[in-house]
Amino acid sequence: MRAICEHRPMEIMLQTIGHVRGGRLEATDDGWGTQICRIELDPTRFDGDSVLGLDSFSHVEVVYHFHQVAEDDVVLGARRPRGRVDWPLMGIFAQRGRVRPNRIGVCSCEVVDVSGCTVVVRGLDAIDGTPVLDIKPYMLGFAPRTTVVEPSWAGEIMAEYW
Repeated sequence: MRAICEHRPMEIMLQTIGHVRGGRLEATDDGWGTQICRIELDPTRFDGDSVLGLDSFSHVEVVYHFHQVAEDDVVLGARRPRGRVDWPLMGIFAQRGRVRPNRIGVCSCEVVDVSGCTVVVRGLDAIDGTPVLDIKPYMLGFAPRTTVVEPSWAGEIMAEYW
């Protein structure tokens, strides 16, 4: 028997804090590890105080919006990761693809430099012009505290990602 999720619509308003500048112009599946780009914060809302101390962290988590994914491309049910028939049918919440219901991406990446309202990062899997919703320092205390388990296809999909 299939469980029915109760739905209570709620409007949530998010504002971008800045945009990705540089790096790739188009989203591709693999090879993100060497990509260097800038996150330029909105200077009308933020100044250097907003990122004070961020340079003492080696990594950040960037939350962003997959702005080039059309609403019609969003998947609400299940699909095969990357369309590969040799991988199992998985619900959208069991994968990290960009065709998610709210088109929100999250990526842990290396801090290269912090200067003024600009954070330079390596390994952000977002393209030039991507709206950034938040930046958080990566802290080991928030990492999983138990053994991480994942299906074999997840390791295969990430083999060339970085």
